[in-house]
Amino acid sequence: MARPIMPKATAVWLIENTALTFDQIADYCGLHPLEVQSIADGELATGMVGYDPVLNGQLTREELERCERDPDSRLHMAETHVPRPSPRTKGPRYTPVARRQDKPDAIAWLIRHHPELSDAQISKLVGTTKPTIKAIRDRSHWNATNIKPHDPVVLGLCSREELESAIARARAAAGPPGTGEQPTIPEPAADTPGR
Repeated sequence: MARPIMPKATAVWLIENTALTFDQIADYCGLHPLEVQSIADGELATGMVGYDPVLNGQLTREELERCERDPDSRLHMAETHVPRPSPRTKGPRYTPVARRQDKPDAIAWLIRHHPELSDAQISKLVGTTKPTIKAIRDRSHWNATNIKPHDPVVLGLCSREELESAIARARAAAGPPGTGEQPTIPEPAADTPGR
């Protein structure tokens, strides 16, 4: 079940502005009923500004009124056509120690199968540095003899969506196929027959 964007702030607003039970608020916000009671008693979330779920389109006024009349009913999120944000962490991606030896294999696979990817894109996908990519490209990596290309998605270093997105961006930057300038072949000099 979908949860509100800011559950505690939404609970604060529902406590202050509605006649819903603690159980109803807890169920809607994904909190424990005792946590909602602590918010109502002022022991938790003191000074937190309430977040209006009706104003931001997560709940309808009719749904609130229906649940206020019947304490046994549960609140349901309003249908919205706006895509929900996906949780995404910022910053470098952590790779467990056990998976780090797989990075050169993934880089070799990307270099072989998708030469259109830039070093920056490979670096972002796999979580490595440009000097490492350069060393694998020119076979000067310290472990070059043991590198065997493997798909980074199978190795768990990036998702299929991330890989496809990077490939699409690289191909779009390169332009549509066949639009590049074709090399011009000089015409052979016309032989003039001697008289």
